[in-house]
Amino acid sequence: MNDPAPTPAGEATRPPWDVPFWLRSAGLRPSRALGQHFLADANTARRIVRLAALTPGERVLEIGPGLGALTRALVEAGAQVRALEADRHLLPVLAQTVAPLGVEVVLGDACQVDWTTLAPPPGPWAVVANLPYNVAVPIVMGLLETAPQVTRLVVMVQREVADRLVAGPGSKAYGAVSVLVAYRARARRLGAVSATVFVPRPKVASALVALERREQPALDLPGPLEARLVTLVRAGFGHRRKTLRQALAGLVPEDGFLAAGVDPRARAETLDLEAWGRLARWSPVPAGLAPEGVP
Repeated sequence: MNDPAPTPAGEATRPPWDVPFWLRSAGLRPSRALGQHFLADANTARRIVRLAALTPGERVLEIGPGLGALTRALVEAGAQVRALEADRHLLPVLAQTVAPLGVEVVLGDACQVDWTTLAPPPGPWAVVANLPYNVAVPIVMGLLETAPQVTRLVVMVQREVADRLVAGPGSKAYGAVSVLVAYRARARRLGAVSATVFVPRPKVASALVALERREQPALDLPGPLEARLVTLVRAGFGHRRKTLRQALAGLVPEDGFLAAGVDPRARAETLDLEAWGRLARWSPVPAGLAPEGVP
């Protein structure tokens, strides 16, 4: 663990990465149900912020600040931080560790929150967060699908989740999440994070992923066809061992595969985003909703 940085006047005397002190003083234990693993290393927090390449004054939403280690590093970089915390028992600690630095702490569940209220448009907003492992995927997908004002994310997640977020066709990790992330964003891995920097130490490896929202989705799909894309991708990967003909039965007719230039004997993990888009365009849509040139 690193030596504390100089303490600004009016701030709590212990830094937020002194996890044992704050848990002991507040009479708290990490919650397994909430997937709590508190960041206990200042250098790691500052590394995450450095990789996020924030500019002074940038608006940042942090999800799951915990005891405030990453939050403090964000403030040090000059960010305007709003932190969303689901555990009300941590609010008194955050009131001492980061609230004096001008951080607004909001109590709420990232899987249910109204992103428009929490991060008001217009953007840009950045999300920088150590996400709870058990809900990382729905949080990332929810932000990409419903919060266009959030233009980029730098998130720490379980290594296997990181693999899924950045995977390409043919990869073992490639799945529905990979396709739908690529539709809305450019994802890249930033590096690994050691389990030794957390209290308690997780039993799984962690990794950092950056996601840059595309100005426009990678495919030009009107609303009904975008919904069809999601349906097809989820159905296709819902039965990974089946051929596309079997997995998409009732969704794509035989002539639809032919028109889209997709082999119905192939499996979902072999198709790139463009191929999924062609299937979406040639899949049946309600009468009157098909764009010109699409049956």
